[in-house]
Amino acid sequence: MQPADNPFFAPSDLPYALPPFDRIGVGHYLPAFRRGMADQRAEVAAITADPEPPSFENTLVTLERSGRLLERVSAVFFNQASSDTNPEVERVQEEMAPELAAHSDAIHLDPALFARIDELHRNRDRLGLDAESLWLLERYHTDFVRAGARLAPADQDRLRALNEELSALSTTFQQHLLADTNASAVVVDDARELDGLSEDALAAAAEAGKARDLDGSYVLSLVSPTDQPALASLTDRVLRERLFRASVNRGRNGNVHDTSAVVLRMAVLRAERARLLGYPDHAAYVVEDETARTTDAVTSMLTRLVPAAVANARAEAADLQAATGDRSTLQAWDWAYYSERIRRERYEIDATTIRPYLELEGVLRNGVFGAAGSLYGLQFTERDDLPRYHPDVRVFEVSEEDGSPLGLYLADFYARESKRGGAWMNSFVEQSELLGTKPVVVNTFNIARPADGEPTLLTFDDVRTLFHEFGHALHGLFSSVRYPRFSGTSVPSDFVEYPSQVNEMWGLWPEVIARYAVHHRTGERMPQELVDRVLAARKFNQGFATTEYLAAALLDQAWHRLQAGDEPDDVEAFEAAALEKAGVALDAIPPRYRSTYFAHIFAGGYSAGYYSYIWSEVLDADTVEWFTENGGLRRENGDRFRRELLSKGGSVDPMATFRAFRGRDPRIEPLLERRGLAQRPPSRDHVDFGAQVAAKST
Repeated sequence: MQPADNPFFAPSDLPYALPPFDRIGVGHYLPAFRRGMADQRAEVAAITADPEPPSFENTLVTLERSGRLLERVSAVFFNQASSDTNPEVERVQEEMAPELAAHSDAIHLDPALFARIDELHRNRDRLGLDAESLWLLERYHTDFVRAGARLAPADQDRLRALNEELSALSTTFQQHLLADTNASAVVVDDARELDGLSEDALAAAAEAGKARDLDGSYVLSLVSPTDQPALASLTDRVLRERLFRASVNRGRNGNVHDTSAVVLRMAVLRAERARLLGYPDHAAYVVEDETARTTDAVTSMLTRLVPAAVANARAEAADLQAATGDRSTLQAWDWAYYSERIRRERYEIDATTIRPYLELEGVLRNGVFGAAGSLYGLQFTERDDLPRYHPDVRVFEVSEEDGSPLGLYLADFYARESKRGGAWMNSFVEQSELLGTKPVVVNTFNIARPADGEPTLLTFDDVRTLFHEFGHALHGLFSSVRYPRFSGTSVPSDFVEYPSQVNEMWGLWPEVIARYAVHHRTGERMPQELVDRVLAARKFNQGFATTEYLAAALLDQAWHRLQAGDEPDDVEAFEAAALEKAGVALDAIPPRYRSTYFAHIFAGGYSAGYYSYIWSEVLDADTVEWFTENGGLRRENGDRFRRELLSKGGSVDPMATFRAFRGRDPRIEPLLERRGLAQRPPSRDHVDFGAQVAAKST
């Protein structure tokens, strides 16, 4: 391969610098990674060799401009590694993970570079910087100190070794989990066992069987969380148990894909690294740079919610046990089934009745895009002429109301064996005034593929996920910052979920439902009485939902409160003890993620940070209250949210953006009301929570 043949070696000439996916092959990655790292090292060396005294321009601005080739290849490669991997991609990932960790350390532990940044930081009040530039200096200085720039040389050497091993282990976890998830799919030979599945779900299971060359058999593929969608409808209790056990045993089957040893090793190494950096544990290290600031604040919020959530869950369990007719003890694999039965009876809601009104194309164009048009004036034009990384992917050009270009939005809807579980947002190109770039973002989902020629029918959970992930996309698309360091979703992890969770509200906003909930065959709108019942059922089963989430968040905290020298030797024993200690060890309600398939914390960016979803939900619920009080789906409301918050990225303190939008500190009461946890008058601690968050984030 000649260097000129590598499409990464020059900026893309496609609209919005969209990567030329049709010219990119796996063989291009390694050369591009290695040249990209070499280029950035040379760019950093030029900064440190500059004989001029350090200035904001010759140090930080130049550093912000560095690494463009590495950024291009990383954005494309890691998207493929998550959404369309193969053995060749996995080999590149295994080889590059420790090299990229070493490259990052080479920059952050460069004493000459840190000396220049440190000098600028000491003199920051005399530099005459504007607010965004001053914040950039603050963030770079914090980044370097937290990365170990002030450690002694011997400690830096150990830190490098820890980072390289942890990076390799994270890659191993991701690859083993994907392999075991695919291997654990439940194969059913007799269609009678699948009684209860909707026609389209049954067809999708048959299609999955054909994809595995199992003609005549049905395959129930596993989704990311513990709870599997089919558990709500399968009448065969034996099959429900099979499916549930396949889900909870992922990563702990004792085979070549077992992740238990990886989990134990990562927890120990993270504890050692935290001690090396001067923190009592990994959670303290992580949370210090989030809006929560301290593990005490995280623990206070999570444990405060546990008693009411568990009490509600136990009450729900009693209802479900009664629904079984006392024929058998309620088990975890029964919860979704009997819960759905009670929901159907109590609210007269049947999922099979609802799904025909939730066809993907209508939800996307009239719901997700329609709400964005009403709130922000956005227009979406599908671009079939632009390349994509997989045939399933769709590309949309996003324009302002006046037709001026904003960016590109890519959507990758369907599950496949080469894609990891869950749903997420990535950026291929980040907005930056300094670099003159507009955003190119992608949302990735795992919606079950229908049989050929059949429509893609969704559940309301799927609809919520579409709106949620598009909220992340809006955060990227609306970015209006100078420096790439601050672009889009470059905010603390316990804040990044806030805008996306706010966007979920439009999925159940009556005016929006009226637009997208249209029967895919008859064209009739969902009857208002059915819409009303759906809205009335929003708090149903919230004890279960809150408890399974809190169990996962507290489990994450337990793994990352380990002290250096603590070395648990059994994942299941550690997990059981942690859940018992936290008061969330309910047999019928396992954590949303068990340790061995908890990709958020062992293969993603949420280690010690899974609490972020409910922490962000405090801000989200308070913001939903503001929209409701101010007329909801109005253009001026959207413009305010965009101007004061979505456009800022990480260019200002995140809680300052909340206050600028809301006009005050956050309050927890709207969250408690939403989750059905506010039956009793809130305690003084509840009232003070918003102020506590605000105070700790300044």
